[in-house]
Amino acid sequence: MCQLLGMNANTPTDVMFSFAGLANRADEHKDGFGIAFFEDRGLRHFVDHHSARHSPLAELVKHYPIKSDNVIAHIRKATQGEVKLANTHPFQRELWGRYWVFAHNGNLKDFQPRLHGAFRPVGDTDSERAFCWLMQELAKAHYSVPSIEELSLTLAELMPQLNAYGTFNMLLSNGQALWAHGSTKLHYLLRQHPFGRVQLQDEDMSVDFAQATTAQDRVAVIATEPLTRDEAWVAFEPGQLKVFVDGLPRP
Repeated sequence: MCQLLGMNANTPTDVMFSFAGLANRADEHKDGFGIAFFEDRGLRHFVDHHSARHSPLAELVKHYPIKSDNVIAHIRKATQGEVKLANTHPFQRELWGRYWVFAHNGNLKDFQPRLHGAFRPVGDTDSERAFCWLMQELAKAHYSVPSIEELSLTLAELMPQLNAYGTFNMLLSNGQALWAHGSTKLHYLLRQHPFGRVQLQDEDMSVDFAQATTAQDRVAVIATEPLTRDEAWVAFEPGQLKVFVDGLPRP
């Protein structure tokens, strides 16, 4: 299956170190990659249907210190839909005058929801269908952009309906918060003061975050599998939905 990476922070932060760790797993997950960086209501969105191991675009992202407070990245191992740009995560849509970004790890069997004209898939993946359905149901449930708490309640009602069709690990953001749902496999960590040196799990690469942070900085990192060796990653419980705001999970 695919691999997910999300970051939520209380101050704009670059994700180069974590993305380098994710890209190292692209030998197996070689069917494309993508990453999206929120900047207030704006969005920088990069996708390529080539492996993150070999894509020049991935090399650009690894060395381009884009700072954001909400980031979603994905490396793909195709289960449904051919390998092409239209099927490459993360996907984006507009709702209530804000961009929404979504990435999925899993496999939804026979998921063919009725979709109206506002939200239709461009590609042919179960993931994009699920995203369109989520956007459609959110639009039906709320007239305008609701509070983060209201959105979390609505999403908590929708997640079991998608879980019923198979594996549904996902990341979702509108630039205000980052929602993460773990159906089978998802982990998160909180990185905050006192910061120290951290080493990647899959490569002999480390960074000392103490040299690039302040005592007030907070970062939450979400990944399919832990990316680092020496940090306290927490596994999601099956079916758990969490929302991260300003680098912390909300109750």
